[in-house]
Amino acid sequence: MDKLAARLPLPERRKEIVEACVGLLETEVGRKTGMSGLAVKTAYKVFKAIKPGLAREAIDGLLDDFVDSLDPLHGQFQAEPRGSFGGFLKGRAHEAAEALLGVTDRRADGSRHTTLVKLYRKLRPAALRNVEEAVPGLGDLFDRFYRP
Repeated sequence: MDKLAARLPLPERRKEIVEACVGLLETEVGRKTGMSGLAVKTAYKVFKAIKPGLAREAIDGLLDDFVDSLDPLHGQFQAEPRGSFGGFLKGRAHEAAEALLGVTDRRADGSRHTTLVKLYRKLRPAALRNVEEAVPGLGDLFDRFYRP
């Protein structure tokens, strides 16, 4: 079975994939409502003001790890391919979100920035819900770039 990375046009279209991920992030942030949505929107706005391009840089830096984290789900899909990989992910939003957040969990575990790690741990449950909500958009993104 192929690894997921072998089914994506990396590195030749990496920049385009990163830009699509940034677009997905901005769409998801924009969709948030209520008090928690206001907090997410405010935090994102502050990060963008402090360091323009931070989202793009972070996504580019984590992309390979994110793709690798989805390999077990990709293996399941390859065992019984029905429909698209993006559609497969949409049906497994919780598993996909946990896999993706596993990447940031490992980064937090290795960080020396204790204040940021404490903040990350506090926000992790909300992050899971937010990432799960973004999986349909991520599935569409995979359908756009995935090479069967």
